[in-house]
Amino acid sequence: MYEISIFNKIAESGLSLLTEDKYRIKHESLDSADGIVVRSYDLKEVTFPDNLKAIARAGAGVNNIPVEACCEKGIVVFNAPGANANGVKELTLLGMLISSRKICEGVAWARSLTGDVASLVEKGKKNYAGPELKGKTLGVVGLGAVGVEVANMGVKMGMKVMGYDPFLSLERALGLSWDVQYHQSLDPLLREADYISIHVPLMAETKEMFNQEAFAKMKDGVKIINNARGGLVKDADIIAALQSKKVDRYVTDFPNEILNQVENVVPIPHLGASTPESEDNSAVMAVEELKDFLENGNIVNSVNFPGCSLPRTPGTHRVTVMSRNASNIIGHISEVMAKHQQGIVDMINKTRGTCGYAIIDLDKAVDQGLMDDLMAIEGAQRVYKL
Repeated sequence: MYEISIFNKIAESGLSLLTEDKYRIKHESLDSADGIVVRSYDLKEVTFPDNLKAIARAGAGVNNIPVEACCEKGIVVFNAPGANANGVKELTLLGMLISSRKICEGVAWARSLTGDVASLVEKGKKNYAGPELKGKTLGVVGLGAVGVEVANMGVKMGMKVMGYDPFLSLERALGLSWDVQYHQSLDPLLREADYISIHVPLMAETKEMFNQEAFAKMKDGVKIINNARGGLVKDADIIAALQSKKVDRYVTDFPNEILNQVENVVPIPHLGASTPESEDNSAVMAVEELKDFLENGNIVNSVNFPGCSLPRTPGTHRVTVMSRNASNIIGHISEVMAKHQQGIVDMINKTRGTCGYAIIDLDKAVDQGLMDDLMAIEGAQRVYKL
């Protein structure tokens, strides 16, 4: 029986997969949790129990989870890339439109009118005019699940689309429209784009990447949409760029007390994934990843451990070995198996940075002595029998 601690409200479509025969669900209780399912709850200052094996984030961003600390403790962190991609894509389209057409201001003005409203509207509507998207240049920074959707959407809307991502995966490249101009340098996109949409994760390398230096390279009057993370844009510099008219509008899904006071900032209350479809998709993906790891040892969509999956071979007995800074781990595992006269039916071993992971299917049942010897391998973190 696995104990799963739930933080935040997780869609029932995901929780229903944690069947009562194998799982016991607890809410915000970590005493003996094997796994955590979380959305935005901040786990950075939480003390995790020794038994904790994995954390599944029902969403893409993991800046609320101490990822590196989890790696050091042998805790696998999963996310749900692409589960909310359509919802964020649609909000990005809205952001592009309201950055151009002054829709929010127009609605507020129209609502304030009294008397002969129809006549007043005809006289005043010119104050809220703005350009169409068709024929303009859209720059998409980050071509992950959401970025690819946004880029392809721009093509369908008749825009010239430029994309930048130095780590573009084969999977995402295959999904990208041939009409998207892919660049390995950010500068051409900054120079040419009329609209810039940001879709990169927040990490040390990307923090405040949109700053005074980046704004200086852009067209005058560029419109920026940020549905990724607030920390990607330096507040002081975007404010200066807005005041100088270098940036015409900044639409952000991450309001704060400073930006909320600035003219031509359009603050959206973090609605990117706030659709029932996104919440269902994210919950199902996160729970399925957690279950597959706990029951089969497979790692899919982890942000700190290598992707490592192996189909079950009927009639075999599975063990997994998690390691850190280990050398010749396959050789050491093979030595242990030979000592215990175990035949390796199938095996896979992957590494990611300092984190390693191996799945081994054996022809005989696994006893505690074998588990102890695997754990005694230099660099071994955790060993599981599944």
